[in-house]
Amino acid sequence: MKTSPLLGLTVGDRAGVGPEIVASVLHYLQEHPAFLHGCEVKVLGNPTPSLSGYPTSATSREAIDVLEEVSRSCLAGKLAAVVTGPVHKHRLHAEGFAFPGQTEFFAARAGVDNVAMLLTGGSLTVALVTAHIPLSEVSAALSVEEIVRVGKLLVDFLAQRGMKYPRLAVAGLNPHAGEEGDLGKEEQTIITPAVNLLCQIFPQASIVGPMSPDTVFWQASQGTYDAVLCMYHDQGLIPLKLHAFDLGVNVTLGLPFLRTSPDHGTAYQIAGKGIASPQSYLAAVKLAVEFISRKTKV
Repeated sequence: MKTSPLLGLTVGDRAGVGPEIVASVLHYLQEHPAFLHGCEVKVLGNPTPSLSGYPTSATSREAIDVLEEVSRSCLAGKLAAVVTGPVHKHRLHAEGFAFPGQTEFFAARAGVDNVAMLLTGGSLTVALVTAHIPLSEVSAALSVEEIVRVGKLLVDFLAQRGMKYPRLAVAGLNPHAGEEGDLGKEEQTIITPAVNLLCQIFPQASIVGPMSPDTVFWQASQGTYDAVLCMYHDQGLIPLKLHAFDLGVNVTLGLPFLRTSPDHGTAYQIAGKGIASPQSYLAAVKLAVEFISRKTKV
């Protein structure tokens, strides 16, 4: 007898908004079972709120333990995908968590290096060449190889969503995409060669750039492009959150399993007040279900 794919859910730090959001999501799924397209859900860890708004060493430690459980279950094939709740990175680091974020944690546990952060919401999808590093280090971290690597992951993601001829814009690093070198050389020496390589690798795709960062996200939001390849964290997240704050989903590209998460933090300041929106978490569930459904149809 064929079993239903199992989707794991975590609440993240129990002192944050995760528990109430997951409770709202579970209630919604009970009332709208068709939303899951035949998948079943399982909450991992303790979903009960703990001193809402007042994180402790214990709640941070619990969040780490649940991440370890999730990674083992995903790698063992017990979970078809996982949606992870929000955690507070600084508090995890205080408990010995040796990773910049959950993205890097899952990559390490899966034993893969070729990963990247992608965020999608509304009509905007962005992938990040560099992520959790200081802004002052971004230029030195950029290379033709890194841009091409993340670009490949992004095109693969779009293909998995059924886009045979994806339209990809590559953002510049500097104002006006460097203004032909007057405002920076990275576009000429790094980004343009990477765009040319990506065009050779994916002749079926339309890949353009480097595009001026102050206009490309508006163009993408209007449907001109399917996604934007961004050079650093806030270059992609600021427009994404402005465009679709309650619907943003974080996806870790390159893992041997699917991991999505809501695009917001623990929000300790509103935890327990009953005003946190579950929409981003629900969107993360929806995207996970979409990928599971596509995979099971193959």
